[in-house]
Amino acid sequence: MRYLIILVSTICLLSCKNKQKPIAKMTPKLITSTNFDTIIDHKKVTLYTLKNKTGALTQITNYGGTVVSLWVQDKDGNYDDIVLGYNSIADYVTNPKTYFGALIGRYGNRIAKGKFSINNTEYSLATNNNENHLHGGAKGYDAVVWDAQQINEHTLELKYLSPDMEEGYPGNLSITIQYQLTDANELKVEYWATTDKTTIVNLTHHSYFNLKGEGNGTINDHLVHINASRYTPVDATLIPTGELALVKDTPMDFTTAKALGSDINTDYEQLNIGLGYDHNYVLEKSTNGISLAAKVTEPTTGRIMELYTTEPGVQLYSGNFLDGAVAGKSDKPYAFRSAFCMETQHFPNSPNTPEFPSVVLQPDEKYHTVTIHKFSTMK
Repeated sequence: MRYLIILVSTICLLSCKNKQKPIAKMTPKLITSTNFDTIIDHKKVTLYTLKNKTGALTQITNYGGTVVSLWVQDKDGNYDDIVLGYNSIADYVTNPKTYFGALIGRYGNRIAKGKFSINNTEYSLATNNNENHLHGGAKGYDAVVWDAQQINEHTLELKYLSPDMEEGYPGNLSITIQYQLTDANELKVEYWATTDKTTIVNLTHHSYFNLKGEGNGTINDHLVHINASRYTPVDATLIPTGELALVKDTPMDFTTAKALGSDINTDYEQLNIGLGYDHNYVLEKSTNGISLAAKVTEPTTGRIMELYTTEPGVQLYSGNFLDGAVAGKSDKPYAFRSAFCMETQHFPNSPNTPEFPSVVLQPDEKYHTVTIHKFSTMK
């Protein structure tokens, strides 16, 4: 009996020694809301938190309607913040203009030479991207303080009245935008607008994504599929030529999923102009409703982002102008091609390209568009 007791004790001892402690999983980390408590343009800036029942979390400030953080699970149940951004409002105000996570308007993307006409009246805009107008001008919607109301733990509503001739655009444009973090792990962005004078509108959202986690290396190995057989080639200033070119047999082809970096360094005129991908894709749409625009998969974490939209186009940007000069929320430098953007939109320079889908909004019309980022993991 004594030997049996010793044997059992020895087995228990060895079992206890070999038993490993469970590895702690990464969980979402809230940014301190007081880092965003300030007054800009006589309006209060606040950081809001949205949650869903799966544990996903996003924090959004009404300064620029900016998505500051977005925490979603990987295949092992770990959470990472997958969007680039800063920990304080001061960094958003003082750092070089990158549009991290911001709402963009009145016109997302470029307008050639900052000019367009409506009913034979020419309007002039700021030329803030070399000789062209970009993302609403010197002070676009990314730099205004939106009126905010958190409707529930899932939904944040933002409103802004863009006055007639703000940044050169005609008409008082009344805008409502809702961010919703659904229980289906979707970040839904819904836009409404009306005007009292004929104008142009092309609103979008400008988050920079790295599905490994912000600051965690390049996005060259992300597998990208875009539901588009055509794109809009650009000239040397990144203005579309007007052509709807086929992607087939070119490095621009993402009709079958491939690594974002697989062709990015090819000696190809369009990639040389953009220093990588910075192009509008013409989405395949069977209806005017919402449909799949793109799907991005990150193999190591297993994270998947599906993009759905009512818009006719999506701008793929491969972080070509990130250079490591800026460090983000984790104090990690945001290096060259360490994030990608997929901005759902009407096409760049549409006001000056009649064959492109119209961006004109009349006083008796309502602007409405929806984009959904749906997150899941590989099985």
